Amino acid sequence: MISVQNLTKRYGDLVAIDNVSFQVQRGEVLGFLGPNGAGKTTTMRIITAYMPPTEGTVHVAGFDVVENPIEAKRQIGYLPENPPLYNDMTVDGYLDFVADIKQVPGKNKKNRIGLAMEKCGITDVRKRLIGNLSKGYRQRIGIAQAIVHDPAIIVLDEPTLGLDPKQIIEIRELIKNLSGERTVILSTHVLPEVTMTCTRVAIINEGRIVLEESLDKLSEKVETAQNLFLKIGYKESGVKEKILSFEAVSNVSETSSGEFIIQSREGKDIREDLAKMVVGNGWGLLELRPLTQTLEEIFLRVISTEGG
Repeated sequence: MISVQNLTKRYGDLVAIDNVSFQVQRGEVLGFLGPNGAGKTTTMRIITAYMPPTEGTVHVAGFDVVENPIEAKRQIGYLPENPPLYNDMTVDGYLDFVADIKQVPGKNKKNRIGLAMEKCGITDVRKRLIGNLSKGYRQRIGIAQAIVHDPAIIVLDEPTLGLDPKQIIEIRELIKNLSGERTVILSTHVLPEVTMTCTRVAIINEGRIVLEESLDKLSEKVETAQNLFLKIGYKESGVKEKILSFEAVSNVSETSSGEFIIQSREGKDIREDLAKMVVGNGWGLLELRPLTQTLEEIFLRVISTEGG
């Protein structure tokens, strides 16, 4: 549905995005993740034909966003970082206005507006002025305007920015409900946003894609981390050295009395042998578990490696 190839955007000497390429297939939810200033919003604006690239191409449902921007835009529902709302309009009046701009056929307009309000949970405030509503409601209205013409692709730029925890949960659920048949790109600098709503992640840092992976594969990397946490009840000298005597152990660090972080060599599972050693020496096995690498740690490692 979306093909981004060798995309570059320069502002004079500043390179905002640098040779970015990725694909998004039908029905996928791609989390476009990166720190503030990484190039997320610039990429979103080019994909939605809001601005042209300096180099490279973007095709949306087969349409080049530079050569056929109007046709490309018809395929997309876009929620920019600051929703394009008119505070002095009522909710249904605003969505009627947006439906006209997006050329929703008159015979379908009332139904499309009703469905958009229902999906976004704003039917109960349809007659109220937008300016009198909470930020959470305004964000929902922004998403409603993005889907009122029933687009195949939805692009959401920082959709939960500035919301309280309850509103964030509600918007995440809304995004999940919008996915499926639709293709969704969600840009954010908040990692839980990706893990709770997306099927794939692309991490961008300093204008470059530094990691692109499915959430399933990324989770596998987390689950197969090689570190183990060991806690024993009876401390005696030489424990660390005895653990290091395992050929499959590459490093041991003692975090506090009786607690150890053990790093095994790749592909080696030493839990059974380690447990036998602890029990056999009478050390008192209190805890032995994988010490998984978190998604946050993967994210920080990737951007620090690429940035440095």
